[in-house]
Amino acid sequence: MQNSVETSSDDINFDDPHQLIELLMDGAIESVNSAKYHMSQNDVAHKGEDISKAMSILTGLMSSLDMEQGGEISANLTSLYDYMLTKLVEANVSDLSENLDEVAELLNEIKTGWAAIPKEVRQEFADNQQ
Repeated sequence: MQNSVETSSDDINFDDPHQLIELLMDGAIESVNSAKYHMSQNDVAHKGEDISKAMSILTGLMSSLDMEQGGEISANLTSLYDYMLTKLVEANVSDLSENLDEVAELLNEIKTGWAAIPKEVRQEFADNQQ
């Protein structure tokens, strides 16, 4: 199942943390969907690789949270990412495709919320980071 998002490095603004988070979310969702496909094909090796990739992305997203500045939102996201990691482990060990569906839904909800942040707010944040 090669249904990857085509993005060249010329299209990526590495100074825009908002865009980087969107790309990571896309990568995690793609990996979870690919894992579900490989699970349905009884392809244990590729399923495991996809789940591992999704877990690595979630771990990276979790470690990038600023607990001081983010407060309750960062704490809630940490708990949610941890929950998703647990669901991915369970999916991998027990072939639970419903766990993959749940993780994909949660990631899509977070991504939708992230995308809804107004450009002015993102710019203000970026300006304050410099």
